[in-house]
Amino acid sequence: MDRSAELLVKFKAHYGTGAAAYRAPGRVNLIGEHTDYNDGFVLPAAIGFSCSVAIAPRNDRNLVLYSENLSETKEANLDAIAPPGSGEWQDYPIGVAWALEQAGNRLRGANVFISGDVPLGAGLSSSAAVEVSVGYALLGNSGIRVDRTALALLCQRAENEYVGARVGIMDQFISCQGRAGHALLLDCRSLEFRQLPLPPKLQLVICNTMVKHEHASGEYNARRAECEEAIRLLSPVLPGIRALRDVTLAQLEEHRGRLTGITYKRSRHIVTENDRVLRAASAFEGGNIGALGQLMADSHRSLRDDYEVSCSELDEMVEIASRQRGVHGARMTGGGFGGCTINLVAADDARKFQSVVATEYEKATGLRPDIYICAAAEGAEAVDTSVAANSEARRPVVQENK
Repeated sequence: MDRSAELLVKFKAHYGTGAAAYRAPGRVNLIGEHTDYNDGFVLPAAIGFSCSVAIAPRNDRNLVLYSENLSETKEANLDAIAPPGSGEWQDYPIGVAWALEQAGNRLRGANVFISGDVPLGAGLSSSAAVEVSVGYALLGNSGIRVDRTALALLCQRAENEYVGARVGIMDQFISCQGRAGHALLLDCRSLEFRQLPLPPKLQLVICNTMVKHEHASGEYNARRAECEEAIRLLSPVLPGIRALRDVTLAQLEEHRGRLTGITYKRSRHIVTENDRVLRAASAFEGGNIGALGQLMADSHRSLRDDYEVSCSELDEMVEIASRQRGVHGARMTGGGFGGCTINLVAADDARKFQSVVATEYEKATGLRPDIYICAAAEGAEAVDTSVAANSEARRPVVQENK
């Protein structure tokens, strides 16, 4: 039985009716870290880990949410949702319902069954997978059309305003717009994007360090504030700049005296990282895979030294990976302070890489890592619209606009 069919069986056992099923993936970012909330460029890919949602309509305006992973049920009334959230897991799906309603979409009440396999705390965007899959499902359940970019923006709003995390647009956008076999170059200001085919003989290998330092969320918000402070300090001499995306390296060096040591380092990472993203995209498009190794190494070094979001375990994992056969690039990925590294590995060497890196990392740290060999996956979709005879669930009418 495939996962979507199993999900529908579980939904019927839990709620007593049939349902429609949806899924949305997590993501890995190949390069372009912390640039999204600076209006910059990113190069993520959707991955095979995802959040799956089964949904059926109710005759009232209540949302009944069951999390299989946590074995918990939470309820909310669509007429009584307001930020801030409670600080618990239900903030993500309820926040999405709130954002959709705030945008003028009158939702139908629903019974919802949520099940995810995106590793938690690994920097692979389990939260965006929940948001997008639930948002897609709620719209389909209510017969409302919305394009994928609009859905991504509303899911971002839910996390910013309801959950209270000041995330950029990347995670929700790639979860909506991902394409199998492709990475996605995204301009986080204009939301213009293009799909970049990945070489078929190259695997995405994600190494989970199995650590997540407790201060990560606070440091994330601190980094964003430091970037905003840099713009405030540079604006008098660079009129018209809105974000660090607008600053060149030459301008940064010319006016570094206006910045503190910290704001200069944070700015230097963002400015140079944007350049690395564009150069990496050109390398993929031109088939110049050999250029990726140095770009990814420079990205990790910048994140470690200028942005200061790495940690000893991430550095150790990158060092071990970089000396393995078939590796075309290795760096930390995600917000930092633990989580995962992303490695571009020749397909023929991926299994050996997985085995050797796991052994060497455990020997160095005492931690046994999870290492996932992945391909770039499809974005959000209705994975099964079959409905049991006694269900009222509607066929989804979410607009497909890949």
